Amino acid sequence: MEHQATRFIYLDANATEPLRPQARQAVIEALDITGNPSSIHSAGRAAWKILESARKIVAGRFGAKPADVVFTSGGTEANALAIAALAPGRHVLFGATEHDAVRAPVQRLAHTSLPVLHTGQIDLAALRAALAKHPAALVCLMLANNETGVLHPIAEAAAICRAHGALLHVDAVQAAGRIDVSMGALGATTLSISAHKLGGPKGAGALLLAANAPHIAALIPGGGQERGRRGGTPALPAIAGFAAAVEAATGAGHLTPLRDSLETEARAAGFIVCGAGDRLPNTSCLARPGQRADTQVIKLDLAGIAVSAGAACSSGKVARSHVLEAMGLTDLAGSAIRVSLPWNAVQADADAFVRAITKESPNRQAA
Repeated sequence: MEHQATRFIYLDANATEPLRPQARQAVIEALDITGNPSSIHSAGRAAWKILESARKIVAGRFGAKPADVVFTSGGTEANALAIAALAPGRHVLFGATEHDAVRAPVQRLAHTSLPVLHTGQIDLAALRAALAKHPAALVCLMLANNETGVLHPIAEAAAICRAHGALLHVDAVQAAGRIDVSMGALGATTLSISAHKLGGPKGAGALLLAANAPHIAALIPGGGQERGRRGGTPALPAIAGFAAAVEAATGAGHLTPLRDSLETEARAAGFIVCGAGDRLPNTSCLARPGQRADTQVIKLDLAGIAVSAGAACSSGKVARSHVLEAMGLTDLAGSAIRVSLPWNAVQADADAFVRAITKESPNRQAA
């Protein structure tokens, strides 16, 4: 009898979302465009039309003007560009649970790490106190945490920043496409997004600028592309796919019931849900005390299920979670896995995960 292969279950959307079919088609079509968007002949104008259409789509979705959308290679470059442009002459304040794409570049600058509450949200009282010492600061805060999905009160933080004359850069990479994200509602000076986190191709992202944002000097100088703010020939197929994914990513609210049912079963199997308050609809940070995170990830992978241990951007390394440590969950920082449901997740995927963890659960075996 022919053996039927088990379907691989992908539950690591916060590392990268599966490519949406609309994005795939847009990439394929853009690959057939030969021209360079900077060329003035007809082939160049055809490429330019795709580029500027994508710019309008991204701007419209996230509440910016098309002229204030700077295409980059992804969220990391967008964060680096914002920090390099806005930080000179300013003290940098950043949340203790920020992604390394923010934590790394600020280490070379005068900086202060801001604590978070046990919920994982930024401590607004600490932000006020820090701005009292450094009023003209650059504040860097993520909208949604990549490990726990916890949502920060960005609008409230922005009001505090405005009252002190500080600038606010928001890393919205994990939030874009999953919840409503608007420059105006958030009050950000700059905002970074990434294509592959919302179902687009890898290799494209954007930095969005508020109307009153300071001048953004190019981190990568070149031929004056992106209005002199980012040199280099645009990655047109990736940008076209980015725009198509932006249009297709209408939110992740449909994943909330799957997440909640999965967590109910995980708790019964001995897991602790970290950051279970206000968060993304697709994200569960699950800690099993006494079991190493990397061991859990490997066991699940062998069972045909992909999850991760914290961020997936550290060259394949698995380390203790600085996010959970900042939340005061030091005992769980080496035992947590991240289950992040992709846009195309179905009940069978959650059920497969539950079956896999139930086999390993001493609680279930004793029941």
